[in-house]
Amino acid sequence: MAAKLQDVAQLAGVSPATVSRYLNKQNVVAIETGKRIRAAIEELGYIPNLMAGGLASSKSRLIAVQIPFLSNSIFEVTIEAMVAELEAADMNVILGLTGPGDERSDRFMRAALSRKVDAIIITGEVGRETQALLRSSNTTVLQIWDTPPDPIDLVVGINHYRIGEEIARFLARRGYQRPHIAVATGARSAMRRDGFAAAWKMLSSIPVTETLIEIPSHFAHARRIFAEIRRLPQPPDAIVCGSDLLATGLLVEAQTAGVRVPDEIAIVGFGNSTIASEMRPTITSIDIDGALLAREAIRMIRQRVAGETIANPQIDIGFRLIARESA
Repeated sequence: MAAKLQDVAQLAGVSPATVSRYLNKQNVVAIETGKRIRAAIEELGYIPNLMAGGLASSKSRLIAVQIPFLSNSIFEVTIEAMVAELEAADMNVILGLTGPGDERSDRFMRAALSRKVDAIIITGEVGRETQALLRSSNTTVLQIWDTPPDPIDLVVGINHYRIGEEIARFLARRGYQRPHIAVATGARSAMRRDGFAAAWKMLSSIPVTETLIEIPSHFAHARRIFAEIRRLPQPPDAIVCGSDLLATGLLVEAQTAGVRVPDEIAIVGFGNSTIASEMRPTITSIDIDGALLAREAIRMIRQRVAGETIANPQIDIGFRLIARESA
């Protein structure tokens, strides 16, 4: 049979309450006592049930992280940094890969709430019913990568609409006249597209052309996008991509077709991935400090778990446009 807390206490020669205190916060127990308890736990193979008995009032030390996709994801650096920080703080991570849409995401949120996690970190979209459920719960909810107008709880993100505006102004300053937008159909891409279109309308009378692709975007999408661009009556002189992956694919397609970058067509990516600075020509991109985002997110969670007041519950970490050879 599985070992119980009482078994650990008996083997260590202490009371069950002392074992509970050790499991909740090890530094409140004498060092030698802690060593005996740890040895008993290891000998018996005891796994504490943090939601039962004397530990019912303790924190679960579980953090749920929702992410739509992991492969070719701009969230990769942020997620890795957050997991490392959380593990260093003696917290465990439940990672939910939910894909596009609300259904799987909503199921993951409900599962996380049922397990009494200390916090839920959200990188994707959440349905209205689940938003209401999260708001009515006592669980800390942290939305990252966005600055939503009506946040559920805490926010550490960036303004994607402003990113689109900045790219439009950048291209106009560089003298480009016929931009083409190539983005996926996600909410963040739509905000950048809208910001770009609105800013470009103020800068030029030439309309913006666009190609929309399904989520998640793949390297192979670049071939379809480039083919569409070549069929346009007036070819663009700049392509604004929803990711560095697309930008890299389009750069390869242009070079294969003998189209010079940036002399004949400029390319702008998003995410400032490693490959953006290693391609030839190097790719102009938008840089988001994923490590900073992770640190701010963990700081907020630690404050909330400790019962401290968070002075600024919505943080915009900003972005940088890094001009390289492709534009």
